[in-house]
Order: sequence, then structure tokens, then C-alpha cells
Amino acid sequence: MNTRPPESEALLTPAEVASMFRVDPKTVTRWAKAGKLSSIRTLGGHRRYRESEVRELLSGMLPEQRRGDELG
Repeated sequence: MNTRPPESEALLTPAEVASMFRVDPKTVTRWAKAGKLSSIRTLGGHRRYRESEVRELLSGMLPEQRRGDELG
């Protein structure tokens, strides 16, 4: 599936993830705090999300579930 080594994997900002799920960026942060989505912290303390994990989560959702805060 993903052949890139983990250290060079694309990382997404909360805003990028939010636009993919059509939710508010704060919702993405809540998902991370709740353990529903893993995050990486930058040196400045900002959250980043692995693109492969986000796409996997997104592809596993049914089309009617792709709106609102229905991940959890």
C-alpha cells in the first residue's frame, strides 16, 4: 500500500484533515485527543496527521457518514 518509510511520510495539518472529512479543525483535534486518530507533534507543538492513516480512515467510512462529527 504505502511504500514510503515512516520518517518521510506526508503529514497533514488539522485544516487539511478537516477539509477531507468536511468538519471543523477543532473536531479533528478532539478526535486526536480521544485517540480516534493518531497525531505527531511538531517542535512548535502543532499537531500533524499521517496522510496514510487519514486516507485509510476516510476510505473506511460509508458515504452517508462523511459529514459532521460522526467519526466516533
